[in-house]
Amino acid sequence: MRRLISLPVLLFIIAAISAPAQNPDIFVTPIPANPFTGTVNVQRSFVQKDGQITTLKTAREIGRDSRGRIFNETRTLVPVSSNESPQVVGVHIYDPETRVSIMVYDRQHTFRKGTVNRPPEAVPPSFLSASSGLNTLPQNQFTKEEDLGNKVIEGLAVHGVRQSQTIPAENGGKAIVITDEYWYSEDLRINLVLKHNDPRTGGVVMRVTGIDRSEPDPARFEIPTGYNPAGAQQQE
Repeated sequence: MRRLISLPVLLFIIAAISAPAQNPDIFVTPIPANPFTGTVNVQRSFVQKDGQITTLKTAREIGRDSRGRIFNETRTLVPVSSNESPQVVGVHIYDPETRVSIMVYDRQHTFRKGTVNRPPEAVPPSFLSASSGLNTLPQNQFTKEEDLGNKVIEGLAVHGVRQSQTIPAENGGKAIVITDEYWYSEDLRINLVLKHNDPRTGGVVMRVTGIDRSEPDPARFEIPTGYNPAGAQQQE
């Protein structure tokens, strides 16, 4: 009997190639000669319709090899008080030399492969460098960007920036201030800490820990044996 493998709609909280402002992420820059692996610890809060706040967490692996290839796991979110280990949902793999992007779906044992048209970024698109003037916001009564200076995280020098956007009060309510904070490592070329907060919807804090500067396992950049193209048919 033959059946069509169905793919559920996967909500990838974390995307590796781009990170819109509404869904900020630790962007792993696909640059050569700078290998590492690390763990992204994530804590997310969601404001429910009744005003209650739900907080969830996860931890996922990221890495880059000397060729600039990157991998970026997606794992399930669990309650912040849980001792449960987040389960791997999928992995994004990208090769800047070929611009081939692969999404591996572990639960379905399937994958999707395509070619990215644009060249890879060398700096996280979400990083706003106040000191260099790169991508800075216009300074006015509604937007503000602060240079938080330098410090050391995970043994690496980092530079911090905080961006604030104010939505004026309406109908006698309170003004809403949305903040984004980034701590960027020039040495590793990624953000080691990312914080986003929107009082209307919730927020997220991401921290990269356990950084290892040695070469990752080459298997992390390959499609696992036995995985089929998504949407293909499989003999039962």
